Order: sequence, then structure tokens, then C-alpha cells
Amino acid sequence: MSVLAASCCNAPEAGKDAARDAVLENIASRKSVRSYTDEPVCREDIETLLKAAMAAPSAMNRQPWEFIVIDNRDTLDALAGKLRHAKMLKEAPLAIVVCAETMITLRDGQVVENMFWEHDASAATENLLLAAEAMGLGAVWTAASDPERSAIVCEALGITGTVKPLCVVPIGHPAGEEQPKDKWKPEKVHWNRW
Repeated sequence: MSVLAASCCNAPEAGKDAARDAVLENIASRKSVRSYTDEPVCREDIETLLKAAMAAPSAMNRQPWEFIVIDNRDTLDALAGKLRHAKMLKEAPLAIVVCAETMITLRDGQVVENMFWEHDASAATENLLLAAEAMGLGAVWTAASDPERSAIVCEALGITGTVKPLCVVPIGHPAGEEQPKDKWKPEKVHWNRW
């Protein structure tokens, strides 16, 4: 049993224990997978991943995210050749680019910057990664929001206007035996004040 699922001060009834432990175990088991088999990811699994991503919270429930699903080998290879931290796209049978609308329209009709687009897209990305883990798939978050990588992704995928990419997530069936890292560091916890 993982560190996350080891204890609970307010133990719920037995049925909820299993659900709680499954969620916490999935979170603790999530890892960055950079090596994949050539087995494709089926359409049903892709839809499940996208539904999980869209279940994320967002500021004012605006849900500004947009997703580009890439399963075209030429496109994956082209991105692998241009994105220096996403070379694993050469092996991945699938990638999902998580984007978001960077402008919002207020109730009064005024169009302003969406200050939380990166937060919202990040929440969607984490849901996507956790769903992949739960489904036995491998995935890794590769950044695409900085100007250089954003320009590469936008040009390759025809992204225009005020939608911006946050990240490219290569996805596939793991080829290796990656293990999750123990990231628990009690010294990072501060109670009541810094």
C-alpha cells in the first residue's frame, strides 16, 4: 500500500475505503513514461482520457481548454524532430496537445486576458496523466507554453488566434518498467505560516 493510502483519521465505511485507496494509489503510482510499444491507443481509450481531462476544475467553470489529438505518424515525428524535450514522440503512437483560450468575454461583453488559462489547462493535464496511469497507459508532460516551443507547436498544428498550447503529452503502452518516484518531503510542509 502506498504512503498516500496508508491511513485516514476519519475512516469511512468499507466501500469508500476501497475507492479512496484506489484513487490515492493511482496518484502515488503515476510516473513519467518516455518509452512506448508500437501498439496503438484505441479510440475508446482516447475518449476516456479526454473525458477525464475535461472533468478538471477551472476558474469560474469557464473550461477554456482545447485538445488536439495527434495519431498521425508524420506529425508525431515532425514534432519529435523540432521539440528538443519531446523526442519520445518518435515512439509514441499518440499525443494530446493541451491548449487553452487565453482571452475571455466577461458578462458585460468586455474581452480580457484569461489570467488563469495555464492553471486550468494544467488541471486538465494532470487529470489526463492520472487517467492514463489508471488505464495502464504511459504518458509524460512535455512543456509547450514558452515562446519557442509554443511557436513550433502552433505552426505544426495550425493553431491560430488566442488559443495557446500548454503542453504536448505523448501517450502509449509502456515499453519499460518505469517506477514512480517517492516525492514526499516533510520539510516542504509549513503549518500556519512560512
